[in-house]
Amino acid sequence: MSNVATLQSFIGGRWHGKEAASPLHSALTNSLIYHTHAEAIDFAEAVDYGRKTGTRSLMALDFQQRAACLKALALYLMERKEELYKVSHLTGATRADSWVDVEGGIGTLFAYASMGSRELPSSNVLHEGPAMALGKRGGFSGTHILVPRGGIAVHINAFNFPIWGLLEKFAPSFLAALPCIGKPATATSYLTEALIRMINDSGLLPDGALQLVIGSTGDLLDRLGGSDVVTFTGSADTAAKLRANRNLIANSVPFTAEADSLNCAILAPDVQPDDPEFDLFVKEVAREMTGKAGQKCTAIRRIIVPRQQADAVAERLRERLAKVTVGDPSVEGVRMGSLASKDQQRDVAAQVERLAAGNELIFGAKGDLKLIGEGVSEGAFFSPTLLMCRNAMENDAVHDIEAFGPVSTLMTYGDMDEALALAARGKGSLVSTLVTKDPKIAAHAVPVAAAHHGRVLVLEREASVDSTGHGSPLPQLKHGGPGRAGGGEELGGIRAVKHFLQRTAVQGSPTMLAAITGEYVRGAAVKESDLHPFRKYFEDLEVGDSLLTHRRTVSEADIVNFGGVSGDYFYMHFDDIAAKDTQFGKRIAHGYFVLSAAAGLFVSPAPGPVLANYGLDNLRFITPVGIGDTIRARLTCKRKVDRNRKDDKGVGQGVVAWDVQVTNQNDELVASYDILTLVSKRS
Repeated sequence: MSNVATLQSFIGGRWHGKEAASPLHSALTNSLIYHTHAEAIDFAEAVDYGRKTGTRSLMALDFQQRAACLKALALYLMERKEELYKVSHLTGATRADSWVDVEGGIGTLFAYASMGSRELPSSNVLHEGPAMALGKRGGFSGTHILVPRGGIAVHINAFNFPIWGLLEKFAPSFLAALPCIGKPATATSYLTEALIRMINDSGLLPDGALQLVIGSTGDLLDRLGGSDVVTFTGSADTAAKLRANRNLIANSVPFTAEADSLNCAILAPDVQPDDPEFDLFVKEVAREMTGKAGQKCTAIRRIIVPRQQADAVAERLRERLAKVTVGDPSVEGVRMGSLASKDQQRDVAAQVERLAAGNELIFGAKGDLKLIGEGVSEGAFFSPTLLMCRNAMENDAVHDIEAFGPVSTLMTYGDMDEALALAARGKGSLVSTLVTKDPKIAAHAVPVAAAHHGRVLVLEREASVDSTGHGSPLPQLKHGGPGRAGGGEELGGIRAVKHFLQRTAVQGSPTMLAAITGEYVRGAAVKESDLHPFRKYFEDLEVGDSLLTHRRTVSEADIVNFGGVSGDYFYMHFDDIAAKDTQFGKRIAHGYFVLSAAAGLFVSPAPGPVLANYGLDNLRFITPVGIGDTIRARLTCKRKVDRNRKDDKGVGQGVVAWDVQVTNQNDELVASYDILTLVSKRS
């Protein structure tokens, strides 16, 4: 007993707990490996520490600096990943299973670091524009801003992904300056504890940014307020109980749930057994049944196939599942490990018994499961199990009961509409897969399936070369689903960061809105000087620095010459008779000539701090420019983003967005756009 370590919580900036409490066992051998701690956690201290110390230290950084912290942390963890793999082995995971958890979690940190550095400002106010005029005279406008909430985030995670589950929630909430309290499922909390110790040893996170709860959440949820948020991953039943917490309801605390669901894969009727798509379907189903021993919230639980193909699919799946070796993942050749615990093993067995009533057992252990490895006879192993339901429209159980393990049920349909109806019987799922060769089938099926699924994968031979698969949530795409799946959203790029921020409408004059948002708003006061804005270093530029150029009259020669250079001889620019019959009534200049001419008006040609123009956003051609029209441009510093980067010579750089308005002799706007430039710092 004395050799068994006691896990500790990390609360208030220190490790907490020494006395052993609940035993935790290896999923592979059932041997005792850890205890939880017996000491009660002072959740008042945890909440107070997060709100005061955590919020203060996070708000001392801006979005860009927090993104840089995430990148540094990801690099640190990646260098030490093998230490996490060793602990992950105790959960019964294969190397491939652990890769999803360990490197998938670290990869999510990298992804949010990258997205944050590209898309978020170097401030703590995110402008969700554009601003809009609310009055006829231009003195009153409105827009939206997103700001840190000033509370804490409580992240409650499931047992199946102890690392990824925490990091995929932590990354966007950290960018949003929300201190986090992570609560992993107890069964595999030892892996999360190993991660938090590693993070704490790095010294890369601000004080109070991340706390860890081992064991019960106690009265934590009762101490939260309207500025806090709660996220949950786990069973739909537990999600419902937590969501109903009286304090969360009374204080309108945002609660996001991502729950297990009866995800499906549909084989379309156009796919035949000799098609590559048929094998893709079988391979995807088998991979989702056996990956992580089926313990994935995205695993395929319902296999929906044409009635005439059911036996062929069953035979191919049986052949593939028969090749799956089960046992200790450290033994060469083992392809599937164990469930996470003996409790999980008992639960899956009970649910399979319920599912099997009235259905056929196509594949599954009919006696002792042949396990590979020493000392694994008492481990939490379970055979891949495939059932067949031939009356799925009448059988409610296959759409209601989930065995959270390597278990799936084949079910048959008559036509595509029936297949989609069966998919909807899951009452809301995280993901579905449609395998088809026919774009028309996809165009019909996906919008129908989308109403009941958070993500839809369309798989065929072209997509298969790069497909990340049915069960892989990606940081760039939303994760979550309606109904039984929890009704929440996670990931999805920067939108996940926005979920953790407070969105507020702001009204005022354009000048006031520009000051509040840190971004130039059309109609706001500008600052003009004798020094061209392109001659200013990044530190010297201010939002609102502006240049009104001299004028240029457009001639026929301009249009002819631009057509010769560009090869654009569109009739509106060259055919006087045809142009007169259009809504414009005359020949007009190329839109891209106007763009080029405007650049000629505002560009400062000599070497200077502006290093490169690397993008154009929001381009609109508004009023046509004809021969004899006179144009000019106003160039205004719209936004500055300090990405804290240096070039090869050690000179710092920042990104500047410039608002460009091109007008004609009547002060009518003819073109509008943003230019993105890389601007050097003084040193």
